[in-house]
Amino acid sequence: MNPISDFFLDPYSGREPYLIVLEAIAFFFGIASVVYAKKENILVYPTGLVATVITVYLFYIDALFGDMMMNFYYSIMSIYGWWNWARVKGDERVVQITRTNTREKIIGVLLFLMTMGITFGVYKGFGTLLNEANYIDIFTSGIFFTAMWYMANKKLENWTLWILADIITVPLYAYRGWGMLSLQYLIFTVLAVQGYIAWKKDLNSTHQTL
Repeated sequence: MNPISDFFLDPYSGREPYLIVLEAIAFFFGIASVVYAKKENILVYPTGLVATVITVYLFYIDALFGDMMMNFYYSIMSIYGWWNWARVKGDERVVQITRTNTREKIIGVLLFLMTMGITFGVYKGFGTLLNEANYIDIFTSGIFFTAMWYMANKKLENWTLWILADIITVPLYAYRGWGMLSLQYLIFTVLAVQGYIAWKKDLNSTHQTL
């Protein structure tokens, strides 16, 4: 085998087959969710829920509690986002793509700090000896949760945060030996850039018609 195939296959050599199957399912639905988000399609949420619920279980098994809590938050926020995106008034959707205002930026910063604090507390509560990778995980957890809240409210800035956190997460998961998840976040990064371009184009066209 070559180093690339070893990187992706070696971590799964002693892993239970059902866990590999679950990770593959989460991989597929996770990518599908971002594709739907890019298209502003409400299916982003049911597909995302499948991925996050499975991932919560996988991270619990592997004692990656920060990542586990992040995906638990995703599941809750997906339910909120599903409801919020589904709201209509007359023939128009209530929630439209917009940029964040000052109030929403402040809320985003508070969510970022709160999530980091909670994630740190979860690690401590489980008695985890924190290392550099855990602190990076705590940092990206704050970014991801803020991005999820912005996406649930169709704020363009959600994509900027996804891109930043995805770029950080690719090498983090590679370092941990999670080859499939590292590849998934690399794909997420590309899709997030495409999502930003697509949403910005939609936002610009909306302003031109006003």
